[in-house]
Amino acid sequence: MEAGHSVSSATDIEAPDKEPTRSLYRGDPGMWSWVMHRISGVTLFFFLFVHVLDTALVRVSPEAYDEVVGTYKNPIVGLMEMALVALVLFHGLNGVRVMLVDFWSEGPRRQKLMLWIVLGIWFVVMIPAAGRLFYNMFTGGGH
Repeated sequence: MEAGHSVSSATDIEAPDKEPTRSLYRGDPGMWSWVMHRISGVTLFFFLFVHVLDTALVRVSPEAYDEVVGTYKNPIVGLMEMALVALVLFHGLNGVRVMLVDFWSEGPRRQKLMLWIVLGIWFVVMIPAAGRLFYNMFTGGGH
């Protein structure tokens, strides 16, 4: 053995601390955008499915169609209609953002900024839309 060197046992050597494995998106706004895009897409699919079914009812029985449409004239359905508008608006705007991230060379670098822009546009457009929908709900307008 050379002078000045010591032999250490395996118990003296500590392994470096491993960082916990985490998802790349955990808590990031991009993750929530991804989740909301999927939820809005699936929700819109089911809405369109139900809409096609209830609209097809007019060919079977116009009276039954009128009865079904009459059940839609209540505040709960009005709130569902507002949620539908919010989902369609978010899904469309976020879809444009996703296309820009995929096909624009600056997209990946600017995706978070684009998300905030999408949310800003969504908010600015949703306020008058919600106002109009509330007006229709409580005055019977549009039905």
